[in-house]
Formats: sequence, C-alpha cells, structure tokens
Amino acid sequence: MVDTRQTEREVSKDSTDTTETEHTTTEQTLTTCPECDGRLEDDHKHGETACVECGFVVDENEIDHGPEWRSHTADEREQRSRVGSPTTKMLHDDGVSSEIGWRNVDAYGNSLSSRQRQKMNRLRTWHTRSKTTNPQERNLKHALGEIKRMASALGLPQSTRETASVIYRRALDDDLLRGRSIEGMSTAAVYAAARQAGIPRSLDEVTAVSRIKQLRITRTYRHLTRELGLEIEPADPLDYIPRLVSDLDLSEAAEQRSRDLLTTVIETEEHYLSGKNPVGLAAAAVYAGALLTNEKVTQQAVGEVADISKPTIRNRYQDLIEIGEDLQVP
Repeated sequence: MVDTRQTEREVSKDSTDTTETEHTTTEQTLTTCPECDGRLEDDHKHGETACVECGFVVDENEIDHGPEWRSHTADEREQRSRVGSPTTKMLHDDGVSSEIGWRNVDAYGNSLSSRQRQKMNRLRTWHTRSKTTNPQERNLKHALGEIKRMASALGLPQSTRETASVIYRRALDDDLLRGRSIEGMSTAAVYAAARQAGIPRSLDEVTAVSRIKQLRITRTYRHLTRELGLEIEPADPLDYIPRLVSDLDLSEAAEQRSRDLLTTVIETEEHYLSGKNPVGLAAAAVYAGALLTNEKVTQQAVGEVADISKPTIRNRYQDLIEIGEDLQVP
C-alpha cells in the first residue's frame, strides 16, 4: 500500500526545491539587461530595477524591506523616528525642537491638579529658556515672532513669510543689524519679501502694522537690499488696482478703464512714473476709471482705502486725464 502522506511530502519538497532553484537562477541571470546586456540599477524610490543603458524595466513593484512606520499602539508611536512637523525657517530652531502643550490636561483629557499645574508651568518656563542659549538665538526668536505677526496682519501667504524669515537670517549672519533695531530689520525683511513675491503691499501698509516710523523702515530697507544684493523689481501701480476696486466695490468696467488708462500712460510716458508713489498712481487711475464709467466715488473714499491724501489723488488724476487726452485714450 502506498503511503499517501509520504508521497505528498516528497512532492511538496520537490516543488519547493524547484521554486528555489528557479528563483536563484533568475537572480543570477538578472545581473545584466536581457535586452542590451547593459548594467542594471535599483531605483528604490520607485521600486524598480531598470537598465541604465536602454531604460528597460526588469523588475517593478519591489517590496520595501525598510521598517514599518505605521503604528497601532502608544508604544509603537513613541518608537517611530520619522514624526513631527516639517522644518520651517519661521522658527529660530527650524521647528525641530519639542513643544510643551498649553492645555493642563493629562492623556485622558482630565484636568491636572493644582500641584501638577504649577509643575507644568515651571517646566514650560525652563523649556522656553533652554530653547535659546545665546543672544543671537534670542534675537532671531524675537525677530521671527515680529515677522509672523506683521505677515499675518498683512495677509501674506506662507511662502512669503518663509522668504522674509530667510532674508532676516541672512542679515543676521552678515552682521547687518549693527546699529539697527530688530523691529526695523524684521519690518524691512517683510516688505522686501512682499516686493519679491509681487504682492501689492505699500510701505504705508507695512508701517501701519510695524512698531517703528516709516523713515527708519525706508533706511533699513535700502541698507538691507543693497548689502544682500536683493533683486527687487520696482513696484507696479497696476498691481494695486484690483484691491482698490474691490475695497471700493466698483464694477469690472471701472477696473478695466482704470487699467487701460494707466497701462497706456506707463507704456508711453515712462519718465512720468519716476519718483511717483505707485499706490498714488493706482488710486488716481481707479478714481478716473470710476468717473469714466459714471460710478459715484469721492476722492476722500479712494484716499481712505489707498491711504493717500486727497491732494495727491487730485494731482495724479489731473495728470492722467491730460496725458490720456493727448494720447486719445477712449
């Protein structure tokens, strides 16, 4: 009588040996490209093995033998190393340090006792002190806080805030703060970053959210751009028109007439822009566009929105109308 179990074991063993032999043979034969005999290279990022000569993909969907970073328990979460927020230049330590939460609750959401709260407050105090070990780090921390505050008040995007932080770091590394205040340099960095990004924020708007006078901001800004060699295009008055039109609740027709008038003047009378406040030109163009489309708006209303005096708007408006008539702007 034939032993069925013994036969099955022998068949299974033969099958396993055959599979291992085939796998070994395949690995041995895949040292070169089967198409051109070129060198093979592993691309672990895409999980592929391809020929560097002809690009033929020999193997794909390779298994990642690295560690598993998913977690299902608290212990597994603590063992992971690829965790935490992304690095950012808006924090003096690039955001790599830990933070102690402000909520006085435990892991289960229960309130801490009075003694535990006092202990946590002391820990927070020492933690804050330990994050800055020298005057330069304290300088940077204070400046980045100012940049964050002003950028938020001006409605600047995250990318522009990062740029302002990098500009300030460069100024600090090049020792450009000697004889200048932290607030002045941080304000100049915000203004420079906005100008580089082409975001229409006037110097008056930046001054309004700063804690120093405009003259100091202007001097620091010029010093900063000159020493760091920042390439910043002159402010374009056309960039301010959409925001002014929106704030004044004017029509698209008024915006288009304002843009057409100012564009014609810029293209034909370039010398006229020299020394002129771009916001003042934009405000005058918006005022002219509103009148040309029979929309009611006063110089005072435009001046309040643009933070420009009525005499400036009146003078620029008269100039634009005269130039427009000479050029026969419709």
